[in-house]
Amino acid sequence: MDKNSKVFVAGHNGLVGSAIVRKLHEVGYHNLLLKTRDELDLRRGQPVHEFIAREKPEYVFLAAAKVGGILANKTFKAEFIYDNIMIAANVIHASYRQGVKKLLNLGSSCIYPKFAPQPMKEEHLLTGTLEETNEPYAIAKIAALKLCRYYGEQYGANFISVMPTNLYGPGDNFDLQTSHVLPALIRKFYLARLLRQKQYDDILHDFQKRPIGFGLTVKHAASKSEITDLLGTLGITADSVQLWGSGDPRREFLYVDDLADACLYFMTMHDSSDIGEFINVGTGEDLNIKDLAQLIRDIVGFKGEVRFGNTKNDGTPRKLLDVTRMKSLGWFPQTSLREGIQRTHRWYVGKED
Repeated sequence: MDKNSKVFVAGHNGLVGSAIVRKLHEVGYHNLLLKTRDELDLRRGQPVHEFIAREKPEYVFLAAAKVGGILANKTFKAEFIYDNIMIAANVIHASYRQGVKKLLNLGSSCIYPKFAPQPMKEEHLLTGTLEETNEPYAIAKIAALKLCRYYGEQYGANFISVMPTNLYGPGDNFDLQTSHVLPALIRKFYLARLLRQKQYDDILHDFQKRPIGFGLTVKHAASKSEITDLLGTLGITADSVQLWGSGDPRREFLYVDDLADACLYFMTMHDSSDIGEFINVGTGEDLNIKDLAQLIRDIVGFKGEVRFGNTKNDGTPRKLLDVTRMKSLGWFPQTSLREGIQRTHRWYVGKED
């Protein structure tokens, strides 16, 4: 993969895809193929085949996916399994047919069984029942990595899959209905801090800049009491933030720009013969949601209380990746959790470095 290679980044506007584009530009790759969803719907086979046949990319990063947190996964089960299977099948098959030199498929640690041994090794795949709330998404992601494996075994395609842990960073989804836990916590504590400081105009600006979710709407001239009431429906007051679940589940988090670095590393340094069916990519360290919430509260600067309930599904009790193989192949993450959250918070409030 030289600097003039034609590279297709599928899903370049998403959290992972945008980080991959940043990384490619940073190190001198500029011959990139980038298409929005409106320009190229990856769920539709014929347009995908025509695009890849016409443009003939040499390398493909498959970062496109329909993603979301626990609530989104429980609500949109059909969309999560259909959209993700179709995206993977179309891009992988078209890449094979058009002779793409190498494809890197992005998966998810949710492919592992709900009660997989911890930390989770690559060989734990399909050894138990999946977590119920994200089963549709997990099945689609398992199908994608199996496609890569079997196209390699049958046709000799050099298609590899990396399975990252929970990701976060600039470009994340902060919609409180569909986001993952870390960006949701950043936004909730940020709004709570603004409320505590009585910065109502800044709260309105936040509401108008990004979706809130849950069918909530905001008037441009909402009163202070209306703003306070709306935040209250989200568990946010000037004195406390109420969070879903018990706070006991443990999670591992990887800064998305570190993942982009890993993707470029494995794309350029290792073939499918080195990686096998797929490889875990993470930090090898986790923490419980209570400790994560306290860390984010301190970084954002909210001085109130953090409260947990037991009314929502906690999801999988623990999801920690075994990254022994990743390290044996020479890649290591560089960004600490605190540093990554600080960067993400600065990006969220518009104070990027």
